[in-house]
Amino acid sequence: MFDIRKIQEQVIFGAIKAASGDETAAKVVYGEHGQCSSEDNATWVKATMKRLEDQFDGATVKQIRMSCQCGYGFDEKLALVNELVASSSNLDEFANQDKARAAGLSCVDGKLYLQFAYCPCPMLADVDRLDTDTWCQCTTGYSKVLFEKAFGCEVAVDLLKSVKMGDHICLMEIVPRGAIWK
Repeated sequence: MFDIRKIQEQVIFGAIKAASGDETAAKVVYGEHGQCSSEDNATWVKATMKRLEDQFDGATVKQIRMSCQCGYGFDEKLALVNELVASSSNLDEFANQDKARAAGLSCVDGKLYLQFAYCPCPMLADVDRLDTDTWCQCTTGYSKVLFEKAFGCEVAVDLLKSVKMGDHICLMEIVPRGAIWK
């Protein structure tokens, strides 16, 4: 059985453990005395992100959450981005293909954007609104890994808007830091 919560707990635990150790990871993911295991997903997400933000500075929180991407559908998305790269010679051509636009990609003034009209995260299905964008940073990490593999260069990804933060779309800016087409 596919248990999204267990997967999330394991991924976040591993990311925090890498930054600070087992004890801190357990405290953030499961609560001071492990009492969080009975919380529903929405309550757990908000409480875990609050504990994470209380434990670390903003840059570390972002780094931890960016390393928490779980890889849902990664191979299919990578195949699509690779196909788009192979059939284009610049970012404008890349983003203006029908498949790219259907996937939420666009290029405006030489900058690449990825947007979603809804929150694709299954863990946030029952969350009406988040107080911070901490949880959403996993999608920037996911996009960073995806586009770095497809583009063959370092990529910076910034979250500009989030449906769960009250915006009408989720929007990321993706900036390649090297040549994609040689």
